[in-house]
Amino acid sequence: MILKNLLERMEYTCLQGSLDTKITTLVYDSRKVEAGSVFVCISGAVSDGHDFIPQVIEQGAAAVIVEKEVTVKEGVTVIRVENPRLALACMSAAYFGHPAEQLKTIGITGTKGKTTTTYMVRSILETSGIKTGLIGTIEAIIGDEVIPANNTTPESYVLQEYFKKMVDAGCKCVVMEVSSQGLMLHRVAGFTFDFGIFTNIEPDHIGPNEHKDFEEYMACKGLLFQNCKIGIVNVDDEHVWKVVENHTCMLETFGLSEDADLRAANVDLHSTPGVLGVKYHVSGLMDFDVVIDIPGKFSVYNSLTAIAICRHFDIPIEMIQKALSEVKVKGRVELVPISKSFTLMIDYAHNAMSLESLLSTLKEYHPKRLVCLFGCGGNRSKLRRFEMGEISSNLSDLTVVTSDNPRFEEPKDIINDIITGVKKGTGEYVEIIDRKLAIRYCIEHAKEGDVIVLAGKGHEDYQEIKGVKFKMDERDLIKDVLKEMQEEGIKVI
Repeated sequence: MILKNLLERMEYTCLQGSLDTKITTLVYDSRKVEAGSVFVCISGAVSDGHDFIPQVIEQGAAAVIVEKEVTVKEGVTVIRVENPRLALACMSAAYFGHPAEQLKTIGITGTKGKTTTTYMVRSILETSGIKTGLIGTIEAIIGDEVIPANNTTPESYVLQEYFKKMVDAGCKCVVMEVSSQGLMLHRVAGFTFDFGIFTNIEPDHIGPNEHKDFEEYMACKGLLFQNCKIGIVNVDDEHVWKVVENHTCMLETFGLSEDADLRAANVDLHSTPGVLGVKYHVSGLMDFDVVIDIPGKFSVYNSLTAIAICRHFDIPIEMIQKALSEVKVKGRVELVPISKSFTLMIDYAHNAMSLESLLSTLKEYHPKRLVCLFGCGGNRSKLRRFEMGEISSNLSDLTVVTSDNPRFEEPKDIINDIITGVKKGTGEYVEIIDRKLAIRYCIEHAKEGDVIVLAGKGHEDYQEIKGVKFKMDERDLIKDVLKEMQEEGIKVI
């Protein structure tokens, strides 16, 4: 591979050496440099890639990509760029042969709904015979390969590597979550999305290590609509036009509003023993009924988003209906069918905003009792504990306070903080530190018509204690509890 071929679609200045330098690998981690590598110097929050230039040259790097003034010995090519992260994205796309151009690319951004919507889209496309890859908060799915996720949107090199694997696996399409951080850090540069989707936006991810304010957060979300061909946006969100104000794409809208191009009407929250869901009618650009066994108004928006996307693939209506009726998302209001007398579910709600949204949604189904089990992570904001405790106590009839990921804190100290918030509310509570025993308490003391939600862990399959991640999946804990109760002759109602 020749260096100039990696640089063909980007702006740069060659400060030293030859563009015809032969390159073996493209690297942004100094530890992975080998003879013939081109090393991209990323200036991060923790370390600066420029500081490792002497080391990577010693390891045999043939070229370095920089944004600062550097002194490098002769024989090593030096390329200066304005933004190394953007350069990495463009070079990664070229390195893997621009695989995104062989896929229909769908990028979904928003504060909430990204994960569920990606699975809904994949379900519809796969049901219709379109092999589809997925990249998101939980995992990346490439054919039969499932890769646990570290970031919602991977680094650009990893993203392009996934795209290449998808092409090789016979995928025709990819649907992915696009975080504001991913957009801000140019992880999705180097190609143009076929479809960019906006679900909603609320003040979130604002802080010293993320976005300085809500305006920046909105602006970063809006970058997607300067890098896609067709934008599909939620017209009901009050900030939608601010988010897309600098768009360069064609725009379509969806929502419950009469102004939406694709609308959901006659929304009906339906429930059967052990199952909560929604029904509604799609009108506007399409015309049919939808039934989904995932509760809440947000399920209407998520599924309507998926329909707005899949409409462009000319998929028969009956296939869309079938896929949506069967779709399940791990850890996102995930129903666990263990009884026809009460409803048990697992959800990732792990902050005040998401817990309030979840519990408010479940209240709309008028359960006999709403029971919320949750804990909070250690070495994190105490304010979150107070807020979540108060929210659960005000919206739930019973709060079961337990342990989550205590990390380097004592579980009891975290629970005491949560209970401080719980006592500000009106609901009853119990304290059970061991999460398995807390789950057993919920199941064993369940009453007819209860809705029980295990919040906070969602798709996570571990518990982090003193720097060590121990295997712990709530689905396994539920199975263990049911087995123990059966052995003890205790029946689930």
